[in-house]
Amino acid sequence: MSNTLTVELPFDLDPEEARLLLSIKLFEEGKVSLGYAAEMAGYTKRTFIELLGKRGIPVINYPPEDLEREVELLKALDRERRGGSDIQPEA
Repeated sequence: MSNTLTVELPFDLDPEEARLLLSIKLFEEGKVSLGYAAEMAGYTKRTFIELLGKRGIPVINYPPEDLEREVELLKALDRERRGGSDIQPEA
């Protein structure tokens, strides 16, 4: 189920561009999924991803802190696998 919005646009704003910009913003804010935003804009997912990339908008929302934590975990697991564990046993 979806809602319908009718908007009067300035004469110099192309309706297709407005649809794309709205779709991008809704995706960026997490209000719609990538697939739904692409569909709203009238593009395939692949093309929509390319358009997001050209605008510097990440497709995957992955906080840097989470990535750093996972990298450190992988390093520790690698050291453990090699026999040089940095993981201390619980007391």
